[in-house]
Amino acid sequence: MPVRIATAYDAPTVAELLDAFNREFDTPAPGVAILTERLRELLAGQAMFAVLVEEPAVAVALVSLRPNAWYDGPAALLDELYVAPDRRGHGIGGELLEAAESEVRRRGGELLEINVDGQDVDARRFYVRHGYTDTDPGQSEPCLSTSRSSPARAPRTEPPTEV
Repeated sequence: MPVRIATAYDAPTVAELLDAFNREFDTPAPGVAILTERLRELLAGQAMFAVLVEEPAVAVALVSLRPNAWYDGPAALLDELYVAPDRRGHGIGGELLEAAESEVRRRGGELLEINVDGQDVDARRFYVRHGYTDTDPGQSEPCLSTSRSSPARAPRTEPPTEV
């Protein structure tokens, strides 16, 4: 399945998929037009990227990058990962997550954080299946986010617990 990094030109497609995600879960969203304008600017910069799967796109991962004192490169946050309902269960989500991780590493990132709603058992299971954990190394109590250091690089110090 074709997987690619979106450009600013793809902002309408990314916006449509993100809007569909929010509508599916009855989450407020600013609408496709506003998201498109925001994404045109954000996807043209270095602080955000999106990954699309297939043509026309049926899935999207949206990732924000930010400086982080604990790592040499940026820390990444998976803002959204969405696969159209009729395409779920075929490995697209795993391909999407792998492509997002690869792009984070390509951009020098060492950490990908994922926030999952506590009641979203299916999403939590998905991320655990892909090597993520809700505990920091050496800790037994869960933290409020899920993260995984890049397998290519290890952090120099332990990252702080997310709050």
